[in-house]
Amino acid sequence: MPRYTFRLNGRGVSVDSWDPAQPLLYALRGPLALHGPKFGCGLGQCGACTVLVDKTATRSCTLPVSGAAGRDITTLEGLGTPERPDPVQAAFIAEQAAQCGYCTNGMIMAAKALLSRTPRPTLEQVKQGLAGNLCRCGTHTRILRAVMRASQVQS
Repeated sequence: MPRYTFRLNGRGVSVDSWDPAQPLLYALRGPLALHGPKFGCGLGQCGACTVLVDKTATRSCTLPVSGAAGRDITTLEGLGTPERPDPVQAAFIAEQAAQCGYCTNGMIMAAKALLSRTPRPTLEQVKQGLAGNLCRCGTHTRILRAVMRASQVQS
């Protein structure tokens, strides 16, 4: 069975898969037992499954596991811990930016990618950076406040 090796949250991992087109999301949630990335649409349109691939926000439902080989993958679990959350995670907590929470993974990962490219974004840049992520429960204004808050504490 083919084996795909990559760095996941700072450590080397390997995943076996007969199907090189298997979505990375399935490997993350299955054998790697990570549950930050969510299955939403399965088409790369909602953002719930977003991870960072070499620091770029990427939909793990459309990235084949073979495409992750040799890359650096970061999931929500790789950003911080409950005791020491990443500044973006801490800002989401402080702003109470989760209602149902389903979009939160994608919003945080998209925000992390945005802030790595643009450390002090305008509100319009934040809106553009999160535009590909769907939120249906009405907490979007809190999400925007959280990203703006995080931009003030990013190092």
